[in-house]
Amino acid sequence: MIVKTLLAAIVAGLIAGVFMSAAQELRVTPLILHAEEFEGEAPAAGEQPAGEQPAAADHQQHSSLNGVPTLGEILAALSPVTPAYAHEGEEHEEGGIMFGMSRFSGTLAANLVTGAGFSLLLAGISLVIGYPITLANGALWGAFGWLAVHLLPAIGLPPELPGFPAAELGDRQLWWGATILFSAAGLYLLALRGEIVAKLAGLVLVAAPHLYGAPQPLDISSNVPAVLGAEFAVAALATTLAFWLVLGIVSGFINDRFLRAH
Repeated sequence: MIVKTLLAAIVAGLIAGVFMSAAQELRVTPLILHAEEFEGEAPAAGEQPAGEQPAAADHQQHSSLNGVPTLGEILAALSPVTPAYAHEGEEHEEGGIMFGMSRFSGTLAANLVTGAGFSLLLAGISLVIGYPITLANGALWGAFGWLAVHLLPAIGLPPELPGFPAAELGDRQLWWGATILFSAAGLYLLALRGEIVAKLAGLVLVAAPHLYGAPQPLDISSNVPAVLGAEFAVAALATTLAFWLVLGIVSGFINDRFLRAH
């Protein structure tokens, strides 16, 4: 039964990954490409030279829809959408962006792995807590996944385009990872535990990372227009919400149709 559940989760994740790639192509990629047009421009008045902004330059290389790079190579693969179209027109070294794939093919492959990874994570959590994913509650599972991984961390570290300044990479990684763990634990206590003490503890866990505060850059100047950054943040959160809803609903449908029916 466990093996069938995990296989069903992989199938659901692959479907969600394909959907996410299409959503990125329509809503997110154009904004990333537009932002990259500003990267080669001279710094605005009062702005430090690029060489004196290591944090911002580092962020350009690691921008993701989570607003912050993930914890290393493994967690980086869990970003539902990646800016794989950056520098589309430039020549690349042999091997291309991903084993010789085109930009879109590499992004699709990454999203398939991402979808499968998140789906397996949801399936594992449901097995551990004894709360199965069904068609009736699949959207709720997806919504809570989006809250924990995207929306709540975005309160402190919103999705950022290449060229936006950022704090030190290690600080952002640590805060982002801790916020996801605290948020997931807090949401579990709030949603599935009836005790007043548990719900209060859940609120404390959700609020704790934001009371501590996310790391912020010392210099917030950027050549990228603020309105473009705001549009990107909205598009990023909207598309990842759609990704999680599709993931939860498809997971529930597969579980109801092919697992619990037998």
